[in-house]
Amino acid sequence: MNRERILLDYYEALSKRLGPCHWWPGESPFEIAVGAILVQNTNWVNVEKAINNLRDNDGLTPQGLRKFSIEELQELIRPSGFFRMKAVRINNFLDFLDANSAKCITDLKEMETFELRGKLLAVNGIGPETADSIMLYALNKPVFVVDAYTRRIFNRHMLVHEDIDYHELQEYFMDVLDHDVKMYNEYHALIVRAAKEWCKKSKPDCDNCPLGKFLEN
Repeated sequence: MNRERILLDYYEALSKRLGPCHWWPGESPFEIAVGAILVQNTNWVNVEKAINNLRDNDGLTPQGLRKFSIEELQELIRPSGFFRMKAVRINNFLDFLDANSAKCITDLKEMETFELRGKLLAVNGIGPETADSIMLYALNKPVFVVDAYTRRIFNRHMLVHEDIDYHELQEYFMDVLDHDVKMYNEYHALIVRAAKEWCKKSKPDCDNCPLGKFLEN
């Protein structure tokens, strides 16, 4: 069976069991981008607390964030963990917007995908997963987001090797799947949900996982 068919079969099996994911939470593209930075090395429950702090203080626009001192920003995003480092990264992101004459991130939507991704990756503190999350979820660019959950599931199914790097894993999907924003969005969300529900780091529940049947083939 070819890779495209395998990936589509996995997608269909997850979608049938889990249904629509309505991913990623956020009331605006800018909020989604900030969330992508804050979620680094933590879980979404902690990010929500930080986002709510920013919202309560009118801090979910570039202009709103700029009014905070670095110490004030650190305190507002403290629940997300690594708050000193993340405050610097948020300010680096704001500098990136200013350098590209963007009042908000949506002003960059018309930029060619490859060029924009390169510019985001040049921002200190924004790595491939964060950049691609911003591209896909905030700007509707057809970029497939992969993560540790993706590597875990597809390595356990012996479809990719354990030490596969980010870009090679991303190409595993993008080389054969249509560049469809809606599908990329949904597929990544399904992978995350499957990993948390069944394909856990220890004691995976393959018997109940909708992908377990593929291990038997």
